Amino acid sequence: MIRLAKYLKPFLSGLVLTVALLFGQAVCDLNLPNYMSEIVNIGIQQNGIEHAAPEAISPAGMKLMTTAMTDREKQRVESLYVLTAAAEKNAAGKAYSLLYPRAGERLYVQKKGEAAARDELDAAFGHASLTLIRLMRNLAAAEDDGLGLGTSTSTSAGTADTGTSTHPSTDTGAAAGTIDLVSVYGMQSMLEQLPAAVWAAAREQAAGDQSLAKQSGVVLAKSFYAELGADIGAMQTAYIIKIGLLMLLIALAGGAATVLVGLLSSRIAAGVARNLRHSVFEKVERFSGNEFDMFSTASLITRCTNDITQIQTLLIMGIRMICYAPILAIGGVVMALRKSVSMSWTIALAVIILSGLVLVVVLVAIPKFKAIQKLVDKLNLVSRENLSGLRVIRAFAAQNHEKKRFNLVNEELTAANLFVNRLMVLMMPAMMFIMNGVTLLIIWTGSRQVSNAAMQVGDMMAFMQYAMQIIMSFLMISMMFIMVPRAAVSAVRIAEVLETDISIEDPRHPKEFDPARRGLIEFKQVSFRHRGAERDALADITFTARKGEITAIIGSTGSGKSTIVNLALRFYDVSRGQILIDGLDVREARQEDLRARIGYVPQKGVLLSGTIAFNLKYGKKDLPERDMQTAATVAQAMEFIGEKPERFDAEIAQGGANVSGGQRQRLSIARALAKKPEILIFDDSFSALDFKTEAALRKALKENAGDMTQIIVAQRVSTIMNAEQIIVLDEGRMVGRGTHKELLRTCPEYFEIASSQLSKEELA
Repeated sequence: MIRLAKYLKPFLSGLVLTVALLFGQAVCDLNLPNYMSEIVNIGIQQNGIEHAAPEAISPAGMKLMTTAMTDREKQRVESLYVLTAAAEKNAAGKAYSLLYPRAGERLYVQKKGEAAARDELDAAFGHASLTLIRLMRNLAAAEDDGLGLGTSTSTSAGTADTGTSTHPSTDTGAAAGTIDLVSVYGMQSMLEQLPAAVWAAAREQAAGDQSLAKQSGVVLAKSFYAELGADIGAMQTAYIIKIGLLMLLIALAGGAATVLVGLLSSRIAAGVARNLRHSVFEKVERFSGNEFDMFSTASLITRCTNDITQIQTLLIMGIRMICYAPILAIGGVVMALRKSVSMSWTIALAVIILSGLVLVVVLVAIPKFKAIQKLVDKLNLVSRENLSGLRVIRAFAAQNHEKKRFNLVNEELTAANLFVNRLMVLMMPAMMFIMNGVTLLIIWTGSRQVSNAAMQVGDMMAFMQYAMQIIMSFLMISMMFIMVPRAAVSAVRIAEVLETDISIEDPRHPKEFDPARRGLIEFKQVSFRHRGAERDALADITFTARKGEITAIIGSTGSGKSTIVNLALRFYDVSRGQILIDGLDVREARQEDLRARIGYVPQKGVLLSGTIAFNLKYGKKDLPERDMQTAATVAQAMEFIGEKPERFDAEIAQGGANVSGGQRQRLSIARALAKKPEILIFDDSFSALDFKTEAALRKALKENAGDMTQIIVAQRVSTIMNAEQIIVLDEGRMVGRGTHKELLRTCPEYFEIASSQLSKEELA
């Protein structure tokens, strides 16, 4: 994968933006459980009262609370509250008498300060509330009647421990769930006379639990609001609506980030895949025969399509998951620990089990992924051979054999895919089992903590959601562990193509061809051996082909005729010796310049999908119609072109499937002639032509291409009888050179070939 990392460089800005959006999405997702916890804890359980320090409090309430405070806390509280007339207005312009209809003439109102000051007030009121509760419990334990409070004090103290109250309504008209402040105010004088040691003991008992202190403070704050006649139901509704709207905005922001991340990741993945395909195609276009010998056509097609698709799929999913999952996992752990450290072992247990499961899956799956890609290559190879050789298969009635051959490979691939898919299918129920098990474990553990007032219900619910987020992030990571190995196999296969050394490259300082020696081809002691072969395919070949002459090459099958053509076109480089064209070694010229001088007609006529005109103009895009018609006439192709209603605009199917073999060869010859090259090379290009058409073609070539250098590779002696020189090859060696008549007398190999094709009269 690292070997292809450079293809991400053009998309770095998009990647950075995507990561930023993923971070924002993770922050949104991590905050939603926290706000849900606040709705449960504050909105429902605390009636929307967020702070232990009330916004407004009666003078009696202030006196009660400051009695339980330390001197330092008392001074700080008095500095942050102001005694105000009920008729005055707050910052919003509303009279306090409207907000608190049961307030007396005066009440204490909290000054608007910084968050730090608010935290100080909450701490002071919470500590004072819990101190009062602890003190009452201590007094109730010392004296059964609680100094006149009876069971009311004991009940209030006991219920405040959990942050809630079930005490009945008082005669002040306070709502249910508030403390009987009338009874508590009646204790004020007695509380002021208690020894300092009693207060110190109560404060020490209250100092241990900040969460319980705040909950106790909120219960008293609710009672103070009820005493003033505040609409607690409206406060609760307003708080729930506020947090609900905030959650909605966060969810919308997270959703927008998700959509943008999906768009960006798709664009990045598609862009990388496009560039990879372009690079692979460009690289393959530069391959010489040596490189094509290393890779099969089916394998190259698979690498350019299926393998690159694997990379694209990984990027689409990976950009989102690889970046998002760690952020969500780390953030989820931090947020969960903020809710409860004591239950963190449940998440650790789930992570350990998940990690073990993922490790097992990866170790089992990776070898299968490697096998799958090779089997895809094999399936493509078999399919391609069947499609291209369909007529031969039918001619030999071998359909059943080919079906068995295809089914064998198909079943191997299917079995490998089924194994991997079954492995993936097992992952989901295993993950769901772990998630549900962890949920039950959290509920079982958390309910005990809630009952002991060590945790609130909302915090337990939030912890549960954070645990699910952590597990889901590990599920995403596990999916990456499954996708990455498969994509890594594909990346290695793509890199093999891209990193293949090209054996035939243009020189750094190319030379120009000599215009005074146009059409001159010289082979000087040329030898060639295929990579890995034990002996030379050609050995010590020397001849010269001149302008206006026909040089023919003939020999038995496998004698090296086509190899000479491939060397002249520099599809391969010679192992020893030199090939000169126009006086310049072909290795010192640019390949484009070399091949621009040559018109090549391969042994098997190859046509591209498009029109006849498109194929004829393939070597010269600006070819005039007159020249195109001339080339077609010389190649004896106008006969069947003229029969088509569209003439040169007639469509050619892929590979020329809608024309005959002879028509394909004639169009290939016309394509080579149309570019008006210096050199014409025919690699057994007349084999599909009948004798009449061949004779007419050779006559037309002599009349219209007589000034070109022609090299004709042929099997028919009749095709080359009139050549100025004939090269006879046998097992890669030149065993004869001369005219037809000379070779009949001097070359036994040529005589043997000729005698098998010509009559005695023609041999005479």
